Amino acid sequence: MNKILLITTIVFFTALSFTQAQKFEGLAETPPMGWNSWNKFACDVNEDLIKETADAMVASGMKDAGYTYIVIDDCWHGERDSLGFIHPNKEHFPSGMKALVDYVHSKGLKFGIYSDAGWQTCGGKPGSRGREYQDAQTYASWGVDYLKYDWCNTEGLAAKGAYLTMRDALYEAGRPIVFSMCEWGTYDPWEWGEDIAHLWRTTGDIYNCFDCEYNHGDWSSFGVLQILDMQEGLRKYAGPGHWNDPDMMEVGNGMSVNEDEAHFSLWAMLASPLIAGNDLRNMSEETKRILTNKEVIAVNQDPLGIQGFKYQMEDSVSVWFKPLQNNQWAVCFLNRTKEEKEIEFDWKNEMVKDEINDLSPDFSSNEYNLINLWDKKDKSSTKKKLKANLKGHSVLMYRLEKKK
Repeated sequence: MNKILLITTIVFFTALSFTQAQKFEGLAETPPMGWNSWNKFACDVNEDLIKETADAMVASGMKDAGYTYIVIDDCWHGERDSLGFIHPNKEHFPSGMKALVDYVHSKGLKFGIYSDAGWQTCGGKPGSRGREYQDAQTYASWGVDYLKYDWCNTEGLAAKGAYLTMRDALYEAGRPIVFSMCEWGTYDPWEWGEDIAHLWRTTGDIYNCFDCEYNHGDWSSFGVLQILDMQEGLRKYAGPGHWNDPDMMEVGNGMSVNEDEAHFSLWAMLASPLIAGNDLRNMSEETKRILTNKEVIAVNQDPLGIQGFKYQMEDSVSVWFKPLQNNQWAVCFLNRTKEEKEIEFDWKNEMVKDEINDLSPDFSSNEYNLINLWDKKDKSSTKKKLKANLKGHSVLMYRLEKKK
């Protein structure tokens, strides 16, 4: 009887320990901001690139603007040792990952790493399947602050269960790590992700174009407008500590200045993570200006954590609103076409309301000052009808400041 009682007790407390596992709270209270290597460098990563990028994030003013995370994506991996512990590629990371993490931390930044729920990563490197707890312990020992966790080579796995396993492994490892699920929206992660991760991808990969779909054969990557349209109906799932992620940004990777401004503005309105994907070491002044626009960043980082919504679409011009703290709002007019459009918006006749959060600017009773977040010279108020010519693939973006 005593032996049976002992076994029962062990089973009970083992089960109890699993039920107590959770994601780390108090992280990503606003959308994470940082940089990821994949969009620009893919598998061509090494420790010099990461150090130089950390240096550039500081020198460019991006750190001061709020960017925090330096994230190595796929292909940093070497082999597992005889005990199953993962090591970085010795040729590309000769100093070891702990030394690289320490370097990033010395710059006042945080470090992110990548793995995959399958046997192999998308780039064919060792995945974490069956090694979740080992890998979590390894990342914690290195001082990692952020994990992007992909979904390649996961045949036979249930997404929720696989991500739950890594969540529990991270929690048991004891180091607070932001958990980013990259499941591509295949199994509706917004419906179950809040208790598991701090952010979850809502789509397949982004592509460096404003309006296109790139067919890779058995999968596609998407332009800015295509990914924007895929966010329909998802805003109710986002908030402090749990964000919809429409993928990393392509600002500075070859689109026009107008398109980059529009891309950045829309990701701000969506309360999306702002993860740059360009070469920070060789940015144009225009790219730097866009990525460090503190007024647009403030819209994204607003403490309310409310994702913006599309209010209307007329003649290929969509109008987006986002509630902000202190009774302020952000509004963004997007021209989806390549042709210039005339826009006219009579504020007092527009019945704007955030139905989910029961918030409204009530333009018929309230007047707001308009602060143009790209052209700082343009100032007006909602007392006057807005008239403007909007260039192709561009935006007008305002913060609405309520008059007292």
